[in-house]
Amino acid sequence: MYGWIWRHLPGNAWVRSIIALVLLLAVVYALFQYVFPWAEPLLPFGDVTVDGASAGGAGAGQ
Repeated sequence: MYGWIWRHLPGNAWVRSIIALVLLLAVVYALFQYVFPWAEPLLPFGDVTVDGASAGGAGAGQ
């Protein structure tokens, strides 16, 4: 896939690398601005099951 993108970019190696860097930054920007905020409510990161009120378990009674 990366080879296909590299072959289809215009210009010499320097121009291709600059264009590839701009494309990479655009993808990262789109992920952080649109995709991750959209997906965050769908992920279970807020469902914490560990609490500090349990009396048993490892290290209890020390």
